[in-house]
Amino acid sequence: MKIAITELWDRAPAAPGEHITLDLQRHDNGLVVDIDAPFHNDPAPPQHPGPTPRLWDYEVVELFLFGADERYLEVELGPHGHYLVLQLAGVRTIVAEKPTLVFAASIQHGRWCGRAVIDRATLPEGMCTYNAHAIHGRPPNRRYLSAFPAGGSQPDFHRPEAAHPLPLALRPVP
Repeated sequence: MKIAITELWDRAPAAPGEHITLDLQRHDNGLVVDIDAPFHNDPAPPQHPGPTPRLWDYEVVELFLFGADERYLEVELGPHGHYLVLQLAGVRTIVAEKPTLVFAASIQHGRWCGRAVIDRATLPEGMCTYNAHAIHGRPPNRRYLSAFPAGGSQPDFHRPEAAHPLPLALRPVP
């Protein structure tokens, strides 16, 4: 399944040079996420690539996977190989930070590509909807993009009501 991020958080169209695609594929052990995104040359986090707290403060692509009982997974992936995986139970209520994720990224010719493998045990039970977002730029020129914008008075990606149904072929097999 391909996901296109082509709008800003407020439903305005993003510039063509900002468009991002994600390709999701179910895998025996979970979910594979391939990213193709423009590289905006934002500075990398100071940590070595790998699990990185507060990755949303940097250039990042985010995938939200919503399940049953208000549980969802937030997966943040950065062009320099940094990632953050949060399990939540209720809006912004983090119940676990999962440091284990297979993720690799590379930057070439003004774009970055990444591949993440999300372990099946990490996916939210009853996973049935999704949304994807991206952030880049430094304040005051920070840009917030969404596959399915929720609108509102400010960017807010923790909006399950803006999520769209996940195809049955991508839902985990019980």
